[in-house]
Amino acid sequence: MNDSRPAPALEVASEDRRRRISPRQAKLAALAGFVAILVSLASLTGAWSLADLRAYDYLSTFGRPELPADGPMIVAIDEPSMAEIGSQWPWPRALHARLIEALRRAGARTIALDIVFAEPAAAPENDVALAAALGPDIVLAGDQSLIETPQAEQLVRTEPLPLFIDRGAKVGIASVNLSEDGTLRQVPAYADGFAAALATVAGARPATPPKGALIQTFGPARTYPTVSYYQALDPPNFLPEGIFRDRVVIVGLSLQNSPSIAGGGVDAFATSDTVHSRSLVAGAEIQATIYDNLVHRLFVERADAGIAISAVLLAALAAAFSVFGSTSWRTLGYGALALTFILLTSYALLLFGRLFVSPIGPSLAFLGVAAGQAGLDYAEERRRRREITRAFSQYLSPALVERLAQDPSQLKLGGERRTLTILFCDIRGFTTIAEDMKDDPEGLTALVNRLLTPLSDAVLAQGGTIDKYIGDCLMAFWNAPLEDPDHAIHAVAAARDMLNALACVNGELEAEAKAVGRVPRTLRIGIGVNTGECIVGNMGSARRFDYSALGDAVNLASRLEGASKDYGIPLLLGERTAALAAAEFPIAELDRVNVKGRSAVTPVFTVAEGATTTALARHRAFIEARYRGEITVDGGIFDELKAELPALERYYERERERLVQ
Repeated sequence: MNDSRPAPALEVASEDRRRRISPRQAKLAALAGFVAILVSLASLTGAWSLADLRAYDYLSTFGRPELPADGPMIVAIDEPSMAEIGSQWPWPRALHARLIEALRRAGARTIALDIVFAEPAAAPENDVALAAALGPDIVLAGDQSLIETPQAEQLVRTEPLPLFIDRGAKVGIASVNLSEDGTLRQVPAYADGFAAALATVAGARPATPPKGALIQTFGPARTYPTVSYYQALDPPNFLPEGIFRDRVVIVGLSLQNSPSIAGGGVDAFATSDTVHSRSLVAGAEIQATIYDNLVHRLFVERADAGIAISAVLLAALAAAFSVFGSTSWRTLGYGALALTFILLTSYALLLFGRLFVSPIGPSLAFLGVAAGQAGLDYAEERRRRREITRAFSQYLSPALVERLAQDPSQLKLGGERRTLTILFCDIRGFTTIAEDMKDDPEGLTALVNRLLTPLSDAVLAQGGTIDKYIGDCLMAFWNAPLEDPDHAIHAVAAARDMLNALACVNGELEAEAKAVGRVPRTLRIGIGVNTGECIVGNMGSARRFDYSALGDAVNLASRLEGASKDYGIPLLLGERTAALAAAEFPIAELDRVNVKGRSAVTPVFTVAEGATTTALARHRAFIEARYRGEITVDGGIFDELKAELPALERYYERERERLVQ
């Protein structure tokens, strides 16, 4: 029985994990995996390998190890020697025999000739002389090359004459392998390589580098101590005493002026230093470099595919972590720090671990994930801005929509408490108009739209938010979703603009009616404006909702709009609206009423267009007297006020009629 009980708990835990993974996080994980796989696959290509090797050129030549003090010396077959000896190359082998003897007398421990003696000399006595000088302390160069033909591939090995080998001289293959860009970076893979053979003869224990190990260079051409061939023939007269004592000496071509890349050179190669010096390094100095790499274990092992791919994966994960929450300008800082860390880590592994892990793959993986997620976030932000623009373009002015799109944090969806100024506007007598036009529904629609369009424009021009259209009624509010400190003033200004727009529409309708000989139709509207605490936000169901406002202040604004026709005044204001707008508009109190649905007495106000300060003072005195019941129909106060405040003429007539009744 107990075996089956844990299953629901596991399902719940699994479901909770799924819920915790947001769509953005899922996309980020997919992006990181895609970039890691893409970079890993690309890193296996030849072109990528060359880019990695070029990165090695720069890293390995920055802060590199010092040249070993006991490294080989170079005896250069150079231009001064050719001029001094006065003979064309190749020189007689008897001359090389003299050099060997001179070096031995000078104390050289081991002598290597980076010259291939594979063919008999024209004068046999030269071969005999060289053979007599050879011994176990001598290393001669051999060569191995791969000859490719359409029919087959043939490995050709060239060694010195048996006459020389029989004298005990050691043979080392001096051939080297160049990268696809023609640069020499790899330690030759020959077990009997020239430098390895020289190290063995010299009594050192050369290391066996792994396949593909890279050469650590120590500097550009002529970094190794070098003397000219003619000087080594007679050290006592040309060189300091003891210069060759117990030293390893390599003899080979080494031009005095290092050949350039463009010009090429005999037995000269581009190395990692060539990116800086732009010059080639002589073969004899290359062999000296390989010798020190093997003897002092300074060669650099190149990371295998597993390590390289692991580095790429770690970089992709690090990038995903850095943008896990969001991307911003800080992402640039994280990227700079990450690239610096990758570069320093690669350099530290090279310098202290003699392991080269290219920084290119991890760097591109990090940049790919970070930049890719930044692009996705930007696209998502643009999508949200478009959604905000579409959602609020029907409610807000274009300027407010743009502000919201640029800073969506100003929008708090779901409902918040805020002080709003609400406006309701309704077409008076719309039922009668609709009945008169029952046979022309299209014309009725056009008429309503013709009026609501300028009324809506008046709202938007004052920064208002259009809540909804209810038939012939328009509802709008100010101070949401964006804050508007002067919301009451802007709402009253919009109401005045709406009345002016109505006058323009009526003027157009009258002109059109006269043009066709028809009785003009005059439209009238009523407006109620009120200010108070509301709840504003997205209201509705999960499937359909509107950005709207709820609260007692909204209901009172609607009641004021309905009450405006009773006072003969197209615009009624609530008490708080009137107080806030009094600094900009001539506000006049009209009455204190019990609005339907409210128990408290509510003062109502309007805008008395064109009223002077004196006229407003007389009106206030009239209102106070009316509240006290001191106004009589026989008094001349009504005519006087109508003359001073023509905007309230219909209101005064209504008050006179109320007294008569």
